[in-house]
This record gives sequence, C-alpha cells and structure tokens, in this order.
Amino acid sequence: MTSNAPEHFNTVAERYAASEVHAGSPTIRQLHELLAAKPQHSVCDLACGPGHLALSFAGKASRIVGIDAAPNMLLQFERLAEQRGFKVEALKADAANAPFPSNSFDVVISRLAPHHFPDAGKAVREMARLAKPGGYVAVIDLEGSENPVLDELNHQIETWHDPSHVRSYTAPQWRAFFEANNLVVEALETGKTELPGGLPVRRWCEIGNTSPDAESKIRLRLASASQEQLAQLGIRFERGEFFIPVRTLIILGRKR
Repeated sequence: MTSNAPEHFNTVAERYAASEVHAGSPTIRQLHELLAAKPQHSVCDLACGPGHLALSFAGKASRIVGIDAAPNMLLQFERLAEQRGFKVEALKADAANAPFPSNSFDVVISRLAPHHFPDAGKAVREMARLAKPGGYVAVIDLEGSENPVLDELNHQIETWHDPSHVRSYTAPQWRAFFEANNLVVEALETGKTELPGGLPVRRWCEIGNTSPDAESKIRLRLASASQEQLAQLGIRFERGEFFIPVRTLIILGRKR
C-alpha cells in the first residue's frame, strides 16, 4: 500500500467493518460460485481490511488467514470472527511481503484493496507465490476505464474520496498481471457493482472519512460531467444526490 494508507485505514477501520459496501456484494457471491467445486481448505486474504471476504469462507475453509498493514483493521477482523464464532489468523504485514512460505494456500484473495497498492503487479506476484500449484488467486477491485477521459474522471473522484487511492486498473491490465505470474485466467468479468442501486455520495464519503472540501470537489466534478460520461461510469443523479455504483471487476486465475 502507499505509505500513508495504513494510517488512513487505522482511522476508518470501524467504518469499513460496518460498511454496506464492504460487508457483502454480488461479487462475493459470484466468487464463491466460481470456486464451488475447487479446494478451499486454506484461504489467505491480502489487505483483508475488516475481513468480510475472508470470513465469507467460514464453514468452507479450515484455515482462514487475513493480512493487513493497518492494525485496527486486523482488530476488526478478529472482532467480527469472534462474534461469528470462527477462529482466524490475523497478521500485520504488507500485501507484497506476506510472512508465509510459497505454495501455502488453496485460495489467495484480495477485494477492494489493490487500487491502493503502489505496485499491483508485485502484489499479484506475491499472491501467486502463496498459492499452491493448482490453487487459485482471485481479485475483486475497482475497475478502470479504457477510455482515457472516463478513466481520468474516475481517477479524480476516487483520489478526492481517498488520497491513498493509486489506480483503478482495467481488465486487460489485470489479465496481464495474472498471466505474467503463471496464472491461467479462468474468469474475468467486468461491469460489476458492489452495491446494486448505488451508494449516495454522502454515504460514500462518510465511509471513507472524506473531508468536506474533497466531498464538495467530487460533487462539483460530477455536476460538470456530461450525462453520457456519468452513464458510462454507472453514476446517476436522483433526488438531488449522486449515486456511486462502486464499479468493480472480478478475476480468477489458476496457478500452473
């Protein structure tokens, strides 16, 4: 993650634990459908945050590990696991340097985190290293646009929303990251949303602890965008408020 990311995420850990965007989504259900017939005995979630995705494997995996650079996120992960009666392993570490030997896990995952990584390709390399041969690596993350104008608009509002944001990568970029690291892409689906119906900008900024000034910039920038641009990003204006779809993609790769 960027140098300021752990400090930022320490301050928003409780908000992420209670966030309707992070707690569940169609992509989490879809990932489980994609993995339904595959080994899931051991799961590692890199940059796990409060562990919503990791904990979705409870009852399927006998070992669930969450790695995050923000201690308060790990505290939320352990708290949620305890509330649900599950035993987990929580470790403080950078996503690109996990403290485990190679070939340790059946499934290695990361959700709504890689857009904060300074080097997403390096993080995928680490995920591939951790996966067992024949195991799986999966990423669910914000989707960038191949249209440079739309991509810049998206990048502006994401950076104002959260200064630790680095880049929303496109589907071809994710495919390249996976294929460069000995991962056979078995699924790559775009145009997903983490919250059908979208999230009001007010709530989106509340979860991210966005400053009032930055929230104002987001609203002004969206108001200046064309209807076509907003529609292509899945953003709508209704009842005096903009709604953010939290557009994502999902990619699943098998380690050779």
